[in-house]
Amino acid sequence: MASTALSTTVNPSKICNGKNGAMVPTRALKSVKGLGSKPSRSVACQATSGILPEDVPDMEKRKLLNLLLLGALSLPTVTMLGPYTYFFVPPGSGGGNTGIPAKDKLGNDVVVTDWLQTHGPNDRTLVQGLRGDPTYLVVEADKTLATYGVNAVCTHLGCVVPWNPNENKFLCPCHGSQYNNQGRVVRGPAPLSLALVHADVDDGKVILVPWVETDFRTGEDPWWA
Repeated sequence: MASTALSTTVNPSKICNGKNGAMVPTRALKSVKGLGSKPSRSVACQATSGILPEDVPDMEKRKLLNLLLLGALSLPTVTMLGPYTYFFVPPGSGGGNTGIPAKDKLGNDVVVTDWLQTHGPNDRTLVQGLRGDPTYLVVEADKTLATYGVNAVCTHLGCVVPWNPNENKFLCPCHGSQYNNQGRVVRGPAPLSLALVHADVDDGKVILVPWVETDFRTGEDPWWA
């Protein structure tokens, strides 16, 4: 009796499309010698990866995993970049609208009585002032501490201007600007007078406070405020 042996082994790497449109696994047809053959049905096969639709990860789960991965990478990145970013921020010593103690060259608070014992009349000596700027404390002719201090930063290109007691002036060595003994500009190229600060006394210590009032030397509003 004529018969045809059909192999039932399914090849997982192929999916076949029959004439009726149904997707069926490939079946290998084996002909038995001597048997009549019938017209075979045409089967179209398509190679696949062997992954069925139900095996594809859910898209929402993939998005969640991506977000978790992004968060895990962002935290150490921000932690590492933080100190580098801070490095480029200009340092400030505070003092915005409040006073800070004046510091001598050794970094100690300036005590008025001790200062006046070692600094005579008409003395101008640098201390560390607001925002770390070098600032002159002024001793008056009667050997009292002046109520103002003079910022030593030249208003031309930012050089530190030394005090010249022989000429009773502040003389800038960079470009020849000159200021009188109170820091008012008397010769360019500096366009403005040296900035002022208040030199107050609190508990025996010199406290430097921003000067926001009219500049007593020019009668104008302070350009630095």
